[in-house]
Amino acid sequence: MVRTILVFIFLGMVFSLKANAQVIEEPRDGFYERLMIQEKRPAELPYVREADVLWAKRVWQVIDLREKMNQPLYFPINPTDGRRNLMQVLLDGIREGSITAYDVATEDFTVPLSVDALMSQLERTETITAQRPDPPYEEYDTTITISFEPADVMRYRIKEEWFFDSKRSVLDVRILGICPVREAIDPVTGESRGDEPLFWVYYPEARNVLVQAEVFNRHNDAQRISFDDLFIRRFFSSYIYKESNVHDRRITEYYTGLDALLEAERVKEEIRNFEHDLWEW
Repeated sequence: MVRTILVFIFLGMVFSLKANAQVIEEPRDGFYERLMIQEKRPAELPYVREADVLWAKRVWQVIDLREKMNQPLYFPINPTDGRRNLMQVLLDGIREGSITAYDVATEDFTVPLSVDALMSQLERTETITAQRPDPPYEEYDTTITISFEPADVMRYRIKEEWFFDSKRSVLDVRILGICPVREAIDPVTGESRGDEPLFWVYYPEARNVLVQAEVFNRHNDAQRISFDDLFIRRFFSSYIYKESNVHDRRITEYYTGLDALLEAERVKEEIRNFEHDLWEW
């Protein structure tokens, strides 16, 4: 009887030691497993009826990644610490079929692009002068193909609609699309030819991908946000380059320089003041 009790005590001690023993794990960058972002789903936005939209204004804005506030959209250039920049996230989503790319010829998301067509469109060609390896070592011009680099994207255009919801009595906004923009380079002279929009992405579709992509949080490494959080909460700086108008013109087509900047601010101020002017104090 005593021997049986001792055997049970010994087995209990062995199992206890095994349970308390340190488990050897695969190396990982952190002391706990981060699952919050990977398990996130897009927050459901309030349903809006057409009859409840008392006022609406469609605008197009530019997000310049050279501004300090917008740097989380540009960095890291290479994937680091489980983070990717916005352009890389969009490309990965397009390649795996979770996001559809649309032609920039129209802004109404009606002309989808295949992955092969998009990638060939993103490639650049450049004409360079080379020298033949054999005598008389003549020089000749040749065209080379340069692969697309996500770091080339320095701006984003966003298409959004501001509206007043009379049912909730709030001024709200919905982002409709995102368009990466890079600098257009002349293949012969190498000079800049202005902005080159690459493709449009329908934002409501892209939310399922953006909500699971981490963005750097300057204030707390333990509370990373997603790209979807960044856009929904308006954690970015932008300026308006177009508003809905009868001529479908951009601001730069009828104003230049400082006047164009002032016009963009006027449109933004008009949106801000609309809700304020509805109430009496």
